[in-house]
Amino acid sequence: MKYKKIKEGVFLERPNRFIAHVLIDGKEEKVHVKNTGRCRELLQLGAKLWLEDFTEEESSRKTKYDVIAVEKKTAKGRLLINMDSQAPNKIAEEAILNGTLVIPGFGPELTLVKREVTYGKSRFDLYLEGVDSSDPEKEKKAFIEVKGCTLEKDGTAMFPDAPTERGVKHIRELIEAKKAGFEAAILIVIQMKGVAVFRPNDQTHPEFGEALRDAKKAGVHVLAYDCEVIPGTVELRDPVPVDLTVK
Repeated sequence: MKYKKIKEGVFLERPNRFIAHVLIDGKEEKVHVKNTGRCRELLQLGAKLWLEDFTEEESSRKTKYDVIAVEKKTAKGRLLINMDSQAPNKIAEEAILNGTLVIPGFGPELTLVKREVTYGKSRFDLYLEGVDSSDPEKEKKAFIEVKGCTLEKDGTAMFPDAPTERGVKHIRELIEAKKAGFEAAILIVIQMKGVAVFRPNDQTHPEFGEALRDAKKAGVHVLAYDCEVIPGTVELRDPVPVDLTVK
């Protein structure tokens, strides 16, 4: 996934979920934050940001820039994290279409990849149709729920960074889809490189971790992949081990 035009900035403050004040070329600008999560460990005073620049486009936008990435200081150095919450679905779709990501149970060629498909009372991020990897004469159908992960601590990626009842609801619906004969998967898109493992953030929302464990027991695939992130590009890369043990 590529962004059109990128600009560097320095984070100053975030008065609400949608807006941040950022220093750009020596001038304070009000910019849009494309992530309504808390992101407290990312948006620290003085943090280097990368923004998508819309200054040359004619539009009715209220801001000229969107925050898309942040440089986080860690014990091992600086970590570049894409924090665009709209990116993971696009990243996942691109990876499935180009073969970087193959959902378990499917052959390499898919007949349909569709975004935002409703099942039960939930709208899942991706719906797939293709050939069963173990039986070429058999068709498979799957629902995929994608979660973008920007929270990292000591090499561990965690989700969520705030309670998400909607996320729990989607997992429960995926379990029902699996029982009904669909393939089902939860894909954690870790929007950075350099993590060793993914774990549910039980401290912040234990119900999400519980639902994730129930999904795994029900046969729902729980997948985590990291991303290669440069300021203007983010792409799905490598699988990351998933640890669902209660900590």
